[in-house]
Amino acid sequence: GCGGDGKSSGGSKDGKVELVMSVWDSDQQPVMEKMAEAYNKEHPNVHVTTQLTTWSEYWTKLEASATGGSAPDIITMNVLHVEEYADAGILLDLTDAEKESDLKVNENFPAPLVEGYTVDGKLYGIPKDFDTNAVFYNKEIFDKAGVEYPSDNMTFEDFKAKCEELKNAGLPEGTYPTAVNRNSGQTTYDASVFANGGYFLSEGNEKSGWDDPKTIEAVQSWLDLVSEGLSPTLDQMADTDPDAMFQGGQLAMYLSGNYMIASYDKTLEGKYGIAKRPTYNGKDTDIINGLAFSVSANTKHPEEATDFALWLGSEEAQKINGEAGVCISARNDCQQYFVDAHEGLNCQIFLDNVANAELLPHCKITSQLGQVEKKYLEPAWKGEVKLEDACKSVAEEQNKLLEEMNAK
Repeated sequence: GCGGDGKSSGGSKDGKVELVMSVWDSDQQPVMEKMAEAYNKEHPNVHVTTQLTTWSEYWTKLEASATGGSAPDIITMNVLHVEEYADAGILLDLTDAEKESDLKVNENFPAPLVEGYTVDGKLYGIPKDFDTNAVFYNKEIFDKAGVEYPSDNMTFEDFKAKCEELKNAGLPEGTYPTAVNRNSGQTTYDASVFANGGYFLSEGNEKSGWDDPKTIEAVQSWLDLVSEGLSPTLDQMADTDPDAMFQGGQLAMYLSGNYMIASYDKTLEGKYGIAKRPTYNGKDTDIINGLAFSVSANTKHPEEATDFALWLGSEEAQKINGEAGVCISARNDCQQYFVDAHEGLNCQIFLDNVANAELLPHCKITSQLGQVEKKYLEPAWKGEVKLEDACKSVAEEQNKLLEEMNAK
């Protein structure tokens, strides 16, 4: 359907309704512009443009503009921020609009994503894309070391053994088997925690799971790779981000998400491969995350902005999104376009992982909980304190914050 009658206030001098869509990823901006152009063509009374703000400034600027009443009409949103923003009244409730449309989010999109953008039973985002994770490996490093490429059926023990084999083969100075950063949970230890029966937040977000022995055990497995010299140290990773290290040919294997493929294709074209992430405790668990399109609660054009957000979930829009090969479209019938765009790379993995994926842990105070983790886990990553003690401190402080959050 086509929302709006073109009579609403605001808009440019030619009588069109002007809508602005925020984006932080310069790799994705051209695709989002293409989607906007397709919509503009079909809706002559509306003109959508994109607005790029770098990731480092995105959330601060968004908060400031929302407070000042000048937020973009359509907001690119992520799972970590949606509860906080919905709670603050910054986002428009899309529940009724979605029900009245023919989008059928529950049928057409992966359940964890719909659940991720549903807060207190209300829908605040139309899923755009998703990411799961895999082991990216540098073929040249493996070839020179004479080590076999990683397979698609590694256990965590196999993965660690592969790291040791690489180290023993004598890698060049400044090159490492892998990298496990303190803040890399989404791609490394989070999934292992779930596979091990641990947790980060209890049902209903009442309690931190950081002091659960099963959580600690799984995180310890990954931290051992750092303490045993199979990964750069925390200080080294602070100097050079592991992502840059992988692109610079300094890491043999790196766990990352499909969202990095567009960049890797530029820097490492033909030099890298993709293998399934290692299982843990016999389980094939992964973490799923994804972006969505939300509508600003103070948009001057709620009807048109909502119509555009719903259209962005359509097959037409998500096909444009997927064919560009920058990210995997969230819509079930459009996921294959990404795989087809990267023929020769093992991208089917990312789609297969959805079946066993847990949503990235989040709640209304995700950013505060993250600061607590940083504070106590960094010393553990540096080997200055025992991980177990650090995790207990994290849980203790997070429990206080969760108690305050739930008391409100």
